Amino acid sequence: MRHALTVAVVGATAILLTACTGSTPVADPVSTTPSSTTTSSTTAASSTTTATSSTTTTTTSSKPAGSSTAPPAGRSGGGRCAAYPNPSCTGVPPGITLKTLASNVPDGDGYRVTDNGTVLDGVHIAGNLLITAYNVTIRNSQIDGWVDDQYGNSYYSFTILDSTVGRPTGCDSLPGVGQGTFTARGVLVQNHSHGFQAGGSDVSIHDSYAKICSNPGDHSDGIQSYGAGNNIVLDHNTLDERGVKDITAPVFLTDQQNNVTVTNNLLAGGTYSIQVKNFGGTAVVTGNRMVDKSWEYAPVESTCAQIQWSDNSVVTIDADYAITSTVGPLPCAT
Repeated sequence: MRHALTVAVVGATAILLTACTGSTPVADPVSTTPSSTTTSSTTAASSTTTATSSTTTTTTSSKPAGSSTAPPAGRSGGGRCAAYPNPSCTGVPPGITLKTLASNVPDGDGYRVTDNGTVLDGVHIAGNLLITAYNVTIRNSQIDGWVDDQYGNSYYSFTILDSTVGRPTGCDSLPGVGQGTFTARGVLVQNHSHGFQAGGSDVSIHDSYAKICSNPGDHSDGIQSYGAGNNIVLDHNTLDERGVKDITAPVFLTDQQNNVTVTNNLLAGGTYSIQVKNFGGTAVVTGNRMVDKSWEYAPVESTCAQIQWSDNSVVTIDADYAITSTVGPLPCAT
């Protein structure tokens, strides 16, 4: 059973957050007043908040069970999906009641977090979420715009779990989730031209699903890196670019990142669909499945001599992303 926790505040309406009975208590939300500057504080989050919430609530409906196909060998995600992630087993879990979080930014289009350790649980943000703090957690939430932890020349850090990013219609040309140091697990990204963007170090994406769209000139990607640092992990995700015109690749990791791991993913669409190149350190690409004939030019364009490449194959799938057959091995190609 889930119970609403009312956070006491001074001079503001309390935000209703949810927490599981018997689990570690959810941290109180903290002041998120917009500021033109940010500080790199490492102190714990405050127990008060100046944010307000509306009275609108949304309850997520029950979704059908995920695919019954056996999970891929070596998967490390351990998420809600029985096999490859799809819309039925990612995003906000069924039965969660969302509380709309009122905007606290000048243009009224979104929400900004400025205090370290903030936890947003069971909220709906009708716009973008800007994170200018460290160790922020978002879970069981709906963000209609993007989630981003870059502000000026600074990157911050966050974890996003079991949440939906993107509106149900339209196409946003900006990345759904990015860009500095973050972990994503069980996330559904919809109607963004880029699912995830990595611009910093220690980016880890697991058990998530992204259906990519595009606007003219977007060059859409499932995951895209630029000027990235060390340690990018993409494990047990579904990245689908089928039916999209202005695209590049489901996996586009090409900009001087170090130590890349791409394992156990289901990939579809793209021009050259798996692009891993221009990296330092190690690169591991193993256990991935590429949907047959979904690419435009070729399934792979990577720096093969530097990659630990194994057990990748071409497959066919059904409408629920369950594998229906294995066409053959997928070799690396430059």
